[in-house]
Amino acid sequence: MNHSTRRLAVLGLAVGFLAGCERAEPEIDPASVERVVTTLSADDMQGRRAFTPAADKAAEFISSEFASIGLDTFGDLDDYIQRFPVYSISVESQEVALNGREISSERTAVSLASESIHWTTGDAVEVVVVGPGENPRRIISLVFSSGDANTLVLVSPEHEGMFGRVKFYLSRPSRSLEPGGGASTVLVLTDETEATSYRIDATASVEEPELANVVGVIPGARRDEIVVFSAHYDHIGIGAPQDGDSIANGANDDASGTTAVIELARYFKAMRRPERTLVFVAFTAEESGGYGSRYFSSQLDPDGIVAMFNIEMIGKVAAEGPNSTWITGFDRSDFGAILQRAVEGTEYSFFADPYPDQNLFFRSDNATLARLGVPAHSISTTPIDVDPDYHQMSDEVQTLDLLHMTNTIRAIARGAATIVSGEATPTRIDPADLE
Repeated sequence: MNHSTRRLAVLGLAVGFLAGCERAEPEIDPASVERVVTTLSADDMQGRRAFTPAADKAAEFISSEFASIGLDTFGDLDDYIQRFPVYSISVESQEVALNGREISSERTAVSLASESIHWTTGDAVEVVVVGPGENPRRIISLVFSSGDANTLVLVSPEHEGMFGRVKFYLSRPSRSLEPGGGASTVLVLTDETEATSYRIDATASVEEPELANVVGVIPGARRDEIVVFSAHYDHIGIGAPQDGDSIANGANDDASGTTAVIELARYFKAMRRPERTLVFVAFTAEESGGYGSRYFSSQLDPDGIVAMFNIEMIGKVAAEGPNSTWITGFDRSDFGAILQRAVEGTEYSFFADPYPDQNLFFRSDNATLARLGVPAHSISTTPIDVDPDYHQMSDEVQTLDLLHMTNTIRAIARGAATIVSGEATPTRIDPADLE
């Protein structure tokens, strides 16, 4: 063998060795997709309602999947379960006297921010009147956006319908991520248009139930640049029977999205180390106030989150046809345009949310981080305007198109490629545009 031949042989061996070191792109396994979504939406998960043992069971299953994949834990956590308390306040008693007259409890409603209140004439209480002819939705804004001021709201009997709906809502426990603080609100259904005198006493019990997100990490070369893949694993639990079935299994909403997060974690873990750090999170309590995403967002510097892929209801084919996936808030950053470019030349396509009237950008866990400036968007395929199974007992795995769902996960993996590699960075969302 002459010198040139020997050099070519060595070069060939080197090329072959380097080629062997390159990992082939992993496959999204349809069998794994089916196994995971079927497990999460099985009857023994009891609809995965937050604040129930069923949700804990689902969290443990997701944690076991993260462990089998070999994800790192998040922050200072010892395992994949991110536990946190929620402060739950249940009104136990209420006594209201207005202008020298006792008001029956049927005509009062109370939202408490502490274990008790005792208001008398002259206290620092703002009195607001929602009179005849006013928009009754003002009652809602006064209860849920009262700020720091304790408020007594006099509601005209003309608005009895809205008063009744708000009273029913307030009959359930009110929850907060922070103990104490905030303001209390008392509603009185009355013809009175001023409060010359009042005496209000109310008490509540306070509990601290615990919730749990499930979080896993693939550290990247850029530790401080984070890409989040998320979905909520809770659903609405058990309700009134429909055709003999009382379990709202939530196969599409959102076992499908949670399955995608697990399978994307498996996909990216099988590849070489990513440039950016990848965080995979299954949120709790999206259906009960978004507490999971709200707590999670407080644990990270939002400026370090490059993008959030929040995956919602991908088990059904979009109205635009197979391999089509839509993105909420498409015009609020160039996140969607980046995904479109990443799948050019493939069978996959991403497009803008076709249901803007449904305000979907603000109805899932992406909204919390979006309000902090993160290009955080939800990705979905379900024709939500005509889906007969949404929040119904019929949302079972048998209603899903598992091939479509698998292809959608493949599309998200392909669409995320340039963001994960650091080649593309979405523009930030302007929180001022979300007011």
